[in-house]
Amino acid sequence: MTTKRSPFHPELGVCYYPEQWPETQWEEDSQRMIEMGLSWVRIGEFAWSRLEPKPGEYQWGWLDRAIDILGKAGLKIVLGTPSATPPFWMVSRFPNMLGVGRDGQIRKFGSRRHYSFSHLGYRKAAAEMAEKLSERYGQNPYIRAWQVDNEYGCHDTTLSYDGSALQNYRGWLKEKYKNIQSLNEAWGNMFWSMEYPDFEAIDLPHQTVTEANPSHEMDFRRFTSDEVVAWNKSQVRALRTHSDYPIIHNYMGRILDFDHFDVGRDLDIASWDSYPLGFLEDRSDQDEGFKKAYARQGDPDFQAFHHDLYRAVGGGRWWVMEQQPGPVNWAPFNPAPLDDMVKLWTWEAIAHGAEVVSYFRWRQAPFAQEQMHSALLSTDAVDMPVVKEIEPLLDILKDLDPLATKPAKIAIVFDYASSWAWDIQPQGMSFNYFRLVLDLYSQLRKRGYSIDILPPDCDNFGKRDFVFIPGLLNWNTPLKKAMQNFQGKIILGPRSGSKTDNLSIPPATAPNLDAMPVKIRAVESLRPDSPVTLRGGGKALHWREFVQNKEADVLLSFEDDNPALLQKDNYFYLAAWYDAEAYSQLFEILNLSQEILPEGVRQRDIGNYSVLMNYNDQTQRVVFRGMNIDLLPAGVAIFGNQSGIFLEG
Repeated sequence: MTTKRSPFHPELGVCYYPEQWPETQWEEDSQRMIEMGLSWVRIGEFAWSRLEPKPGEYQWGWLDRAIDILGKAGLKIVLGTPSATPPFWMVSRFPNMLGVGRDGQIRKFGSRRHYSFSHLGYRKAAAEMAEKLSERYGQNPYIRAWQVDNEYGCHDTTLSYDGSALQNYRGWLKEKYKNIQSLNEAWGNMFWSMEYPDFEAIDLPHQTVTEANPSHEMDFRRFTSDEVVAWNKSQVRALRTHSDYPIIHNYMGRILDFDHFDVGRDLDIASWDSYPLGFLEDRSDQDEGFKKAYARQGDPDFQAFHHDLYRAVGGGRWWVMEQQPGPVNWAPFNPAPLDDMVKLWTWEAIAHGAEVVSYFRWRQAPFAQEQMHSALLSTDAVDMPVVKEIEPLLDILKDLDPLATKPAKIAIVFDYASSWAWDIQPQGMSFNYFRLVLDLYSQLRKRGYSIDILPPDCDNFGKRDFVFIPGLLNWNTPLKKAMQNFQGKIILGPRSGSKTDNLSIPPATAPNLDAMPVKIRAVESLRPDSPVTLRGGGKALHWREFVQNKEADVLLSFEDDNPALLQKDNYFYLAAWYDAEAYSQLFEILNLSQEILPEGVRQRDIGNYSVLMNYNDQTQRVVFRGMNIDLLPAGVAIFGNQSGIFLEG
């Protein structure tokens, strides 16, 4: 995997589907894209049935002409592999390639993502198509990048309970444990007489009377993630047979079913598909009052968190491959964005280091599943309201110095396996790993801090000042090395180090770390109406722990005298899930008590600039560097360290 170009000039792009429109329209579309200021166009990721309408019968001519027209207009092309939408004849060829849900229902043909990552026949066929594309277009000067597949995990399609998954899972377990006795011991199968006589006796962990063995579930999650990695790797290898253009995948928001860091190690650039309004309605833990207040703006921290996450997944290089331009079609409610909101979302991505922000899509489709999904143009090719937001954005970008990201002083370790673990055994219906991390991230963002995300096997924290490790399943050798060599402050918990890889309790009990000499003797999950109060202000929500302590200093306590925050040298341990007021106490102790920004206002530093963004539907006054700045609704202010200030309305 490569590292980020530095410095870089952000560019804009769009997703386009030439196979869905008359060929006579392509040239006009291309010219309008250039006139709008777009530099990139993504094509091809759903076009298998048009590329190979029958097995071995390839129709390249239309794609040749589309690439030629788009490229000659001056656009740089991202060409996708079409494996997210296997055609009907492929399903006829491999009837057992279809994924199966946890309920045993087959994911039938007639939509998309209807394949199992474990089906080796389809995996090979998808790689063969990728190699055909690489052979034909790998040296084409208009192709500048590849996209592998589309949105792994979307529509809850990562975990599959099909026959191929079962067969591969048994092989994976045999490779890991070598003999069935080792597996039975590791899983604790003497409990409830769950011992297996051999690997062939093991089924997939679903449709059991009550919960399946958590160790069984955890290994299935790890196996499934490895299957996604293997699937992705097969196409990456195929693309690289004839091409050295960078390879990208477009991840999604709050899709946690596979380890994105592991997938990203085979790619050059990470990207994700940012739909702030859809995600607020579809994937947010916020209450209805919050959703109403930000219905046309989105959660001020959800997109930012994913920007930082995918910057880490991409090893520094990342894009937004699909940016919401207007109402979507798939959320429970689909409002239109506030005026200038798409511009704000674009600026926010750029402020977090996005090299490219690409809008989905060029023209609204008048047919099929996404006909109610907005685009830059209407079905009859009239500019939609978002278009007027792009031109002034480009005018400002032209005047900015080249941008470069640099390490933030604060980092958070994020671990996909921890998400699987606390999904399998939440020990309380409101405990959710993603929510725990996002709560912490949001509290830091409200104080104007820029934040980096680190992978769980990071072996060097660099010259940062603070590293937070909330809810980490367990420790690994690289991370322990990074912690031992770190001179800054390390903030652990809650729940960090509380399980083994197999999701059992370690002999030493949590946090299972020599540097923090405390023991968690009991835990409790808290009802929403029964928080536990801290002395000095604030509460524990969702989760708290009872600590046995002999050596660490107690810095905060609950009103019942149990420790809430402990310190040993540069290590701190949070024995609860903190609310906003409790975080204020913590940040004051850590000397992170920077003044909270006005409601809905956020800041991000990039290169020689600081960017302020107003997520509100009303003007907010911000005092910054001694100046009073009135940020209009969806307003953006860009402060140059040496070149003054640009205000966006």
